[in-house]
Amino acid sequence: MANPVRSFLQVASTEEAAPPLRVVQIEGLAVLKIIKHCKEFSPALVTGQLLGLDVGSVLEVTNCFPYPIREADDEIEAEGANYQLEMMRCLREVNVDNNTVGWYQSTLLGSYQRVELIETFMNYQENIRRSVCIIYDPSRSNQGVLALKALKLSDSFMDLYRNNNFTGEKLREKNLSWVDIFEEIPIKVSNSALISAFMTELEADSPVTQCDYDRLQLSSGPFVERNMEFLIECMDDLFVEQQKFQYHYRNLSRQQAQQQAWLQKRRTENMARKAAGEEPLPEEDPSNPIFKPIPEPSRLESFLVTNQIANYCNQINGVSGQSFSRLYLMKALHED
Repeated sequence: MANPVRSFLQVASTEEAAPPLRVVQIEGLAVLKIIKHCKEFSPALVTGQLLGLDVGSVLEVTNCFPYPIREADDEIEAEGANYQLEMMRCLREVNVDNNTVGWYQSTLLGSYQRVELIETFMNYQENIRRSVCIIYDPSRSNQGVLALKALKLSDSFMDLYRNNNFTGEKLREKNLSWVDIFEEIPIKVSNSALISAFMTELEADSPVTQCDYDRLQLSSGPFVERNMEFLIECMDDLFVEQQKFQYHYRNLSRQQAQQQAWLQKRRTENMARKAAGEEPLPEEDPSNPIFKPIPEPSRLESFLVTNQIANYCNQINGVSGQSFSRLYLMKALHED
């Protein structure tokens, strides 16, 4: 007997769990579009849509298009959604990939780890099983490094975020720390054989490129200075978050002291009632305000701030190490 014909939705519903995402393969043309869009509007932050295919453990990004820069408003947000749908319809008409696989956005010195990024991820997860965010940092790229990375949220973190449960007990139960919020996926830039051959023909005779000159820049003071400014701001934010927890624990200690005093008073009263032959009163009174649990502050913001601090420290460490290497090289050349 012939197998019955199944629709696409039936096949998708019975499909086995996809393998974990291992690599983001992005076309060279899409990389150039992202870099061009982010650099043209730098230092303003921009964003755009990623298009491609989800194939096994590889997420292929074959195209992208930018979002127009507008002020934040409900009506304008609806207009932006219509713009996105219209762009994808136009791409479909010219036989270009129009399957959304995520979005890209620019950043300033790696300051992208915000609650807004997490909320965008969660909105994408409602309709797209696996989506990524491509982060590009034009200021970091001026140091001669392609500051391009692909990020996704970890599954354990998304479970906690859906339940809005970031208490210390739940985090210890899930064994989740601040380094487990984002997962960085390796990026592989791919070009067709025809484009590779064309780029080889266009390649200049000189073996030295502008990127090579950028790596030899001795002045890294402005970049390190901006990182230090952002790092100090993050340290202030982390101090504010720590004060919230200190205030919470002080309130908790005060409540426990009040509870112990109330229980001691109730027990003394019950002993007197027993001596008088009366029924003792219950030692627990849920209606009493001092027995209401004090909610613990969310640790999400402190985790994000800690991530930012680690990012700034890594950038300062990397740029400073490269600067010392260049300075020692120049010193050796002058001595010769």
